[in-house]
Amino acid sequence: MLPTDARKQEVLIEEEIRRSYLDYAMSVIIGRALPEVRDGLKPVHRRILFAMHDLKNYHNRAYKKSARVVGDVIGKYHPHGDQAVYDALVRMAQDFAMRYTLVDGQGNFGSVDGDSAAAMRYTEVRMAKLTGEFLGDIEKETVEFIDNYDGSMLEPAVLPTRVPNLLVNGSSGIAVGMATNIPPHNLSEIAGAVVALLDNPDVTIKELMKHVPGPDFPTRGFIYGRAGIKEAYETGRGVIYMRARASVETNARTKKNTIIVSELPYQVNKARLLERIADLVKEKKIEGISDIRDESDRDGMRMVLELKRDAIPQVVMNQLFKFTAMQSTFGINLLAIVNNRPEVLNLKQVLGHFIDHRREIIIRRTRFDLAKAEARAHILEGLKIALDNLDQVIKMIRGSANPAEAKELLMSRLSLSDIQAQAILDMRLQRLTGLERDKILSEYREVIKEIARLKAILASEQLVRQIIREETLELAKDFGDPRRTEIVAKTSEIDLEDMIAEEDMVVTLSHTGYVKRTPASLYRAQRRGGKGKKGMGTKDEDFVEKIFVASTHHYLLIFTDAGRLYWLKVHELPQAGRASKGKAIVNLVNTVGGEQVTTVLAVKEFSEGRNVVMATAGGTVKKTDLMAFSRPRAGGIIAINLAEGDRLVSARLTDGDMEVFLATRQGKAIRFSEENVRAMGRVAAGVKGIELLDDDALVAMEALAGTPTVLTVTNNGFGKRTRLDEYPLQNRGGKGVITIKTSERNGAVVGAVVVDDDDEMMLISDQGKIIRMKVGGINVLGRNTQGVKLIGLEPGERLVALARLAEAEDSEENGDSEDNEENGDSGDSGDNVEKGPAPQGPEPHDGDDDA
Repeated sequence: MLPTDARKQEVLIEEEIRRSYLDYAMSVIIGRALPEVRDGLKPVHRRILFAMHDLKNYHNRAYKKSARVVGDVIGKYHPHGDQAVYDALVRMAQDFAMRYTLVDGQGNFGSVDGDSAAAMRYTEVRMAKLTGEFLGDIEKETVEFIDNYDGSMLEPAVLPTRVPNLLVNGSSGIAVGMATNIPPHNLSEIAGAVVALLDNPDVTIKELMKHVPGPDFPTRGFIYGRAGIKEAYETGRGVIYMRARASVETNARTKKNTIIVSELPYQVNKARLLERIADLVKEKKIEGISDIRDESDRDGMRMVLELKRDAIPQVVMNQLFKFTAMQSTFGINLLAIVNNRPEVLNLKQVLGHFIDHRREIIIRRTRFDLAKAEARAHILEGLKIALDNLDQVIKMIRGSANPAEAKELLMSRLSLSDIQAQAILDMRLQRLTGLERDKILSEYREVIKEIARLKAILASEQLVRQIIREETLELAKDFGDPRRTEIVAKTSEIDLEDMIAEEDMVVTLSHTGYVKRTPASLYRAQRRGGKGKKGMGTKDEDFVEKIFVASTHHYLLIFTDAGRLYWLKVHELPQAGRASKGKAIVNLVNTVGGEQVTTVLAVKEFSEGRNVVMATAGGTVKKTDLMAFSRPRAGGIIAINLAEGDRLVSARLTDGDMEVFLATRQGKAIRFSEENVRAMGRVAAGVKGIELLDDDALVAMEALAGTPTVLTVTNNGFGKRTRLDEYPLQNRGGKGVITIKTSERNGAVVGAVVVDDDDEMMLISDQGKIIRMKVGGINVLGRNTQGVKLIGLEPGERLVALARLAEAEDSEENGDSEDNEENGDSGDSGDNVEKGPAPQGPEPHDGDDDA
């Protein structure tokens, strides 16, 4: 049993915990963490400003030690830690934290690098000029005063501010179960919105946004996208994207580029940002930066990021935006205290509460001024009566034994009030002169006019609104400034491609399924008959089977011999040197066991009106809309239904008006219009394209446009070009005509490609040897001929693939150069033994290549 004690009682602990926690939560919500909607201040900030007002620490007076102000605040109004109060005071003096500082600080008040302010005994403060607008008219009973924490003094419950501070300077705070995060805004823009709402109470938020396009941060920078701003202004919650301002400078002597960062997103620590960039460079998550310096000074911020000679500035900037705080988000939550309750507000509601506050201030100020004017008029009326009866007044005063008797006589004989009689007795003799009499009468008339004006204000809501309007415009005129943060209309989402330079890559696939990408610039053009350069390291049992050129940003549609389709991007392939083997393609796409890649189409984007034409070894062709392949699944999709024993040989992109060219192993070819092949669904089997002999098979398919030549190559390294008009236009399904003689010297046909004189080709052998040559150097011969030697092969070596490049390059003077590189990643320039101009990479194109 508990001892009997009147001060003790049994309670349910769960009820006590619930009650106590709610009391604590409301104390934090109302009394510490959230701003008041009317003046936009938390209690600690309000108390600091009021304490400075008490100390007459005005903007035009001398500075006072910060410790003096902090001492008054915690001693009179805010019974919390002195460091917490000082931190709040410091922030109000930081021009990188406050859009409009409320405290003018002298000394070290910290920096954007995160440096702490000096101790409060060293720094000095006074109110900023704008802060006077927070406390003006406070002596006119414009706001309610409440007891301080110990009941010994009074403090204002809210300040009679003219400044819409909740939006102008914003606020952030974490309460219990809720938090606020309000960005700062431009004073001139907010003033314009206040005026717009005064002029039209039915104004929409969309119309208000013409005045307030978005937040305006003290650190400047960019805001990307208006959707988050619109959502926040309409609902009270939204997310905006902020970016640093960065530019590129080029050194005239070294030709090296430098990224200069001059503005940062709001609340980003510059020193930590530089450290983060340095760490990412060391971890090779950001590539291309050779040096980092901070050249910031009193004239402004200047972060210098020197780039390597081959670095692309925009790619590096995109990496910085992706991985560092150079792009940040600001989650807006317009939560404030309204009538002692937390509420989430939209833009119009915040402005409306401010206007209501100003209306209340003006009405209370007008009532105070009216009472004061009426009191003065009452006294002046008494003085006027006294002056009108001057001789009688003097006689009564001289005849009285004491002031009390004189007051009674004046009150009784002249019908004066106690206040009027006392004012007459207090009047100096000099005011009995004629000039003073005129002044009293003139003052009386002015006071009567002022009383009429004040009464008119109290009687007219329109006049009150007009005063709010005029005072708001005057505030904007005196303290407004241009917008600092630039708003970019379009949201810029950075994905992986934004951080990857767009360049042409030679994509190589080996027979056993190893794939890689290598910059096309590593290969130089050689003359016909040259021995080439090693393009891929292979084992004895492996050989390079496919090669094509595509941009790093292109989509890859990967068709297999089983008629299935997989989807990749070129930049997702491993990048390696010419002699490197690459990576197994099964680690990149989930192919079914035994599948071999036959064709890879490089597609820039999926669009209507384009088709994919496919051909199988059995001579079947099929046409399907490209859009049908825009969303392959991870496990692949069916591109064509194959007959038993058949396999997919090739696929090409077409526009619906092209011609189809088929070539077989035994040197036959057929040419027919694409219109002969009707469009089919993904899982259809197709129709006959060419009639084959029993021992023949289709090896190549091309889509034709214009009148180019056809390059046919055999596996012994021979080939020729033939004019397209030598191939008659037939109906699909025919036996075709001869395209090249498949003699013992030539061997079987490896492939056929449609080319122009300015094209360049890559030929590759089963030993991984590559030669790059200009098509213009290959003879144009008739269909029924054997062709010429294109590549020098070693005994037992065979040609297995060919690919067309996008643009011809200057060839080497001598093509008879050997490759002696070791296997492994190679980063050299790809120079041949003989000197010659370095070719540029082929132009990006939306095309396709296969073997």
